[in-house]
Amino acid sequence: MRLPPAILANAEEVLREILRFAAPADTTLSRYFKDHPRLGGRERGAVAECVYNVLRNKSFYTDFSEAGGGATMRRLTLLGMADAVGVESLGGLTDDEVQWVERILQIDRKVMHKSSRSNMPKWLFDKLVAQMGEEETLLLADGMNQPAPLDLRVNAIKANRDDVIATLAEAPIRATPTPFAPLGLRVLQKPQLQNLPLFKDGHIEVQDEGSQILSAVVGAKRGEMVVDFCAGAGGKTLALGATMRNTGRLYAFDVSEKRLAKLKPRLARSGLSNVHPVLIAHERDAKIKRLAGKIDRVLVDAPCSGLGTLRRNPDVKWRQQESAVAEMQVKQAAILDGAARLLKGGGRLVYATCSFLDEENDFIANQFLAAHPDFELVPMSKVLAEQKIDLDMGDFLKLLPHKHQTDGFFAAVFERKPMAKKVVPVKDEAEEE
Repeated sequence: MRLPPAILANAEEVLREILRFAAPADTTLSRYFKDHPRLGGRERGAVAECVYNVLRNKSFYTDFSEAGGGATMRRLTLLGMADAVGVESLGGLTDDEVQWVERILQIDRKVMHKSSRSNMPKWLFDKLVAQMGEEETLLLADGMNQPAPLDLRVNAIKANRDDVIATLAEAPIRATPTPFAPLGLRVLQKPQLQNLPLFKDGHIEVQDEGSQILSAVVGAKRGEMVVDFCAGAGGKTLALGATMRNTGRLYAFDVSEKRLAKLKPRLARSGLSNVHPVLIAHERDAKIKRLAGKIDRVLVDAPCSGLGTLRRNPDVKWRQQESAVAEMQVKQAAILDGAARLLKGGGRLVYATCSFLDEENDFIANQFLAAHPDFELVPMSKVLAEQKIDLDMGDFLKLLPHKHQTDGFFAAVFERKPMAKKVVPVKDEAEEE
């Protein structure tokens, strides 16, 4: 069954707004669908896939849509839509348009200029080539230009993975265990999960396997005091709380009241009672100072460029500016410094980003170590072995989509050296007299 000809006009309208890059693509799409309630589920899916195709392949599509007859924006939309649903599913096309689209989509991209094939802005392509070489950059780009799979995390305090797989199969939804995260599932389709009893009852949460691995790296244990320093909507917070088996005390800090509000319904579903959301003003907030030297483990999932999430948010590479990376570095260092004050002797601090840029990762980790002699690096190879996660890493965790089929993640683990006991001077009798 063909999609109605008007669907291209809908996609073109919202795409025109998204390509202004004034707001995140998913926000603009959601608002557009809310304003156009007559669009059915199939039509919405096609428009969304078209938009994300264009964002992933913007350089390639633009090179060809600017040549030929007709309006450039229509040709750009046509390429995105045909790539998403197939040209045979589109109604209202001229014979010339059908032939043009089929010819463009058959082009072997490997023969194109490398920067164009990568579908990245030049500053990012050049930066990555300098960091990892041209061949690895192109492999990374190919991985980032693929849609992300749908990963789930099984809530260990309510369910086990095998039972969830069996229950999903009755839906019928096929899911397989993720290769590294012990509670992860990869769903082979993209079904609506919100109405499933498993979801409503808090047995599953949507969470990328990379994010699950990062939560495991924290190594939170029963009865400990743990802080998720930049909790956001709380995906990792919930994973940490379950790892702690709903014991101890887990603080979810964030500077955004709106983000923390999104944690509340998820927390209610999860069955966790050891999580304490805390709104803070900044990394030096008095609420943080009161906990200084008392915490066993701290996760700092720092604000970053977000470039590791390009499979899900391909607009980020076009919205992000090179100058913003340097600004992020200042913020990342300040947050990490503030979080470090929480740790007791022997406590662990995990610094993480969803980025693959060395400036936000290795540089910040090494800078922290140089400025904090009371901390030492715990090699990631050791941490992963402790958690029985079969990943080959060196000092740092570096997850990449083309290698691990996860979002791009970085993590470093630091341990605070035992703190010297305060010596109270004893006055001798002569001084007292």
